[in-house]
Amino acid sequence: MSDQATAAGTVKSADRVLLVFELLSSWDRDMSHTEIAEALQIPKSSLTQLLKNLVSRKWLAYEPQGKTYALGPAFTRLAKQAGLARDLVTVSGPVLTELTAKTLESSALNLLRGDIVEVACTVMGPQRLVSHLKLGDAAPLYATSGAKAILAHLTKDIQDDYIRRISFESRTPSTIKTAGALRKNLAKIVAQGFAYSYEEWTPGIIGVAKPILDEAMRPVGAVNLAIPAVRFNPDAAKLFEAALTSAVDAIRRQIALA
Repeated sequence: MSDQATAAGTVKSADRVLLVFELLSSWDRDMSHTEIAEALQIPKSSLTQLLKNLVSRKWLAYEPQGKTYALGPAFTRLAKQAGLARDLVTVSGPVLTELTAKTLESSALNLLRGDIVEVACTVMGPQRLVSHLKLGDAAPLYATSGAKAILAHLTKDIQDDYIRRISFESRTPSTIKTAGALRKNLAKIVAQGFAYSYEEWTPGIIGVAKPILDEAMRPVGAVNLAIPAVRFNPDAAKLFEAALTSAVDAIRRQIALA
């Protein structure tokens, strides 16, 4: 088969998937294999495997008693995910304000953007010596506390793929430099529930973060504090962890993740 024919076939298959989605979303009842084939004028033999694939990936739900199909739970997740980032930013503003008031340190909401995390909302601490977290600041997943909090709770397959692809940049002498060290650190984060970055991205700044997990324990973001190293000590760490836990719990409740 020529490259042109392959490309055409791929586009045709994708088009059929979209047609099935559009058809089922416009009806107010489930549809049978025959009804879908007739409505879309797709041969039943071609439609059978397509429907099986979509059911296996949970894009469609199959009801065996009536032998009918409907949009599946993957659609619900996708729709929820589409609005989740916006909701997180909206909800996090007041929560971060309270978090910074409790701790007197700069705080931020971190969201996953491919192989990096990005600061999507931030409140600067009131003290003279502070860490300046800016909207849009980005960092690799192995370096900052918010980034590592998210990476630690991604699936093993995603973690493995990420670690295979990256090249470690030694931003500071403390930056993690090997896959083995990163894996060990991620395991510690999962066990403790908090991620730390000890001057690994910015000299003189210690970060501590807690992930925001959804109902399936997948990370949808992380909240972090950025503390000048001169103000960091074990007693302060306990305060920071308690304040972060309260902040994350408040965010999860307000966007119905709890």
